[in-house]
Order: sequence, then structure tokens, then C-alpha cells
Amino acid sequence: MRTAKTILTVIQERGKQHKPIERVYKLLFNREFYLNAYAKLYPNNGAMTKGVTEETVDGMSIQKVDRMIELLREEKYQWKPARREYIPKKNGKKRPLGIPTWEDKLLQEVMRAILEAYYEPQFSTHSHGFRPNRGCHTALQEIQVWKGTRWFIEGDISKYFDTIDHAALLKILEKNIHDGRFIRLVSNMLKAGYLEDWRFNQTISGTPQGGVISPLLANIYLNEFDQWIEKVLIPNNTRGKRQKANPVYSRMNAEISKARKRGDIQTAHKLEVERRGIPSVDPYDENYRRCRYVRYADDFLIGFTGSKADAEKIKAEIHDFLKQELQLELSAEKTLITNASSQAAKFLGYEIKAQRCTDY
Repeated sequence: MRTAKTILTVIQERGKQHKPIERVYKLLFNREFYLNAYAKLYPNNGAMTKGVTEETVDGMSIQKVDRMIELLREEKYQWKPARREYIPKKNGKKRPLGIPTWEDKLLQEVMRAILEAYYEPQFSTHSHGFRPNRGCHTALQEIQVWKGTRWFIEGDISKYFDTIDHAALLKILEKNIHDGRFIRLVSNMLKAGYLEDWRFNQTISGTPQGGVISPLLANIYLNEFDQWIEKVLIPNNTRGKRQKANPVYSRMNAEISKARKRGDIQTAHKLEVERRGIPSVDPYDENYRRCRYVRYADDFLIGFTGSKADAEKIKAEIHDFLKQELQLELSAEKTLITNASSQAAKFLGYEIKAQRCTDY
């Protein structure tokens, strides 16, 4: 039997080539995947948190792993409902968290490792949340190199993790994972429900917040949005090679030059100070458009160079795509269009504002 590392390398290569993968379910019979998952989960404090059963990592054994594999072979593995808890948020509200049983957590980690190997090479470079070697810092670094931004479109998907459409997610997975048994396993996991005050609640949408595989599934789902942004929205809103010179800036340069020639250093210096607040290129150039994008989980930011009317159109197109293709809703309260030079956009807890400079 091939090692787990070798298998993941092969899967990763197919992911890079955008080739579909088959017989994924059989990989769940490989004991090494579970040992690797155990090693990854054991240092985590959550490994000692009980789900709806009394089982934690301390109660794990090779025999139990083999029993899980046997149940999977027979397609008899039963996902347990997660135990619902609530954790406080900064705004005073509470976020629901589903605590899976240890066996479910272990199997989710095995599935996560396989899916991540395949999908990670395909993910957008503009996606930064819940990914290896990426995070808030890389998202903010990407924004730092944006130039000439006139408008920010702050995007927030309303109740994202709770509203992911199960049928749409499974359809996305089926495009590249040609294995009915694996897809059924994911489907059954999504429908496992949760226990709150020892009452069972069915889940008809969303991924369980608290499940180790949930952030990855959420990224797979929104990768459809990322690809649409990159292949459709950005090209449709990119125009011109360079912005034309700002006539106000050019006139100011001419006046500074004249003042220097006649020896009026004081006037020249005064004009140079005034010039600092004027862009060297025309921010209203109708023949120049640029659109930039960054996403962290369910929050995204668009940087746009163009008119506000066009920024409004972009926002409307994003709303329509999310609603029609992914059955998601933008938060009307948090999805805003802000003037990049006079207002600060909020992203990942930071205020983002375009610097006034002469080089756009």
C-alpha cells in the first residue's frame, strides 16, 4: 500500500493540472491517514472536548480506527449530531459552534487532508482565509500594493457558514471528485444535524461551525466566486494601459517651472506643497479602469478605479452572482461603497484608506 504522503502528492499534482480524481473513498481505508490525523489533532485543545458522546482523543485506539475503517468499507459509518454551543463575539452576540464527536472529528481530518491536497493548488491567490501559509497579514499585504483606487466595495456575505446550499456544494464537488461513495459521505455529514439542550435539530443548509473540514468546504464553495471575479468581473472592468495625465497636475508643474526660472523660490515651494495633494494622473479618465479583489473567508474587498456609477454596477453584479449561482445573500448593512481617499473601508478589523500621493 502506498504511503499517505505519496498519495497526497499524486492528488496534489492532479489538482494542479485540474484533472478529476476517482476512487477517493478507498483512500479512507488507509490506516496511515488516521494516524496522521490523530497526530495533527492531538495537540489541539479541542481534542479533549467531548461531543455528544463521552469519547475524546484519550479514548482512541488502533482497534477503534480499524473499526471505523470497517464501517466505512461497508458504508455503514454513521455521523453523530454535533453538540451545539455558543461562544461570545466582540459585538456582544453569540456564534453557534458545533462540537463533533472525536471519531467524526478524526474522519473529517482525514477527508480534509485529501480534499486540501487536491483543491489548494486550484484556489485563487486572492483568497487568504483558512489556508496554509496565508492569513490576515497576507490579505493586508495584497491591499498595500493597490494603486489608484478610487472606490472600495466592502463585501460581507450574510450568515455565510449557515447558508451554504448543500445541493450546490455537492454539485461543485462532483465536478472534480468522480466518486459517488465519497460524495454521499460528505452529504451525510452535512445532514448529521446537531443537539441543543439534548434536542435533535436537522441541518438543511450550511457547514457545521466547529467541524475541522468546514473551513475548507467553505473555501471550495466560494472558489466559484473567486474564479468568476478573476475570469469575468476583473477583465470586464479593466480598460486602458495607462491613465492620462492630470491637467491640473500638469499646469501646476508648468507654474512651478516658471517660478523657478524667474528665481521665485518661495512661490515654487508653495506650489510644490499644494501639488502633493494632487494626483499626477486623471482619476476621472473614462478610458482607464482597474478592479482588484481580495477575500478572507466570507469577507471580501474590491478596489476599483473608475466612476461611482460603475462601482454600483459591480456591486449589483456581485449580488446577482452570489444569489443566482451560490444561493448566498450580501449583507445590506455591511456591503458598502466608500470613497477610497476620503473614507476608510473596514476589512478584517482594520481601516483601509488610499494614501494621497502624486503617483497613482
